Amino acid sequence: MRSINYDGKSFKALSNSENGLVDEQMVFHYKQKGQILTCSYFGTEIIAGHLIGLVDEQGRIDMRYHQVNTDGELMTGICQSIPELLADGKVKLHESWQWTSGDLSKGSSVLIEC
Repeated sequence: MRSINYDGKSFKALSNSENGLVDEQMVFHYKQKGQILTCSYFGTEIIAGHLIGLVDEQGRIDMRYHQVNTDGELMTGICQSIPELLADGKVKLHESWQWTSGDLSKGSSVLIEC
């Protein structure tokens, strides 16, 4: 797969594990400069969130995220995203993540380019 530039792309969730807080209303607006990916986001259960990651030559993203939920708790985690280029040219991201705060549980999610 050729390298993907995520700058200016937006993604929404298709699915998420029960222990995750990403919902269908949340939209992630990605910015990328070189290998560095950033994003700010919020949603039903998240007041404010940010992620930062590195994009490799196959478009895979190694990221870290932090967010404050509606209970006022600061939450952190790690995520690995593997891209799938769809026939219509859009990108689907298959994500494996783990909380590095709270219960330290793991989960998975799928995001689709809007």
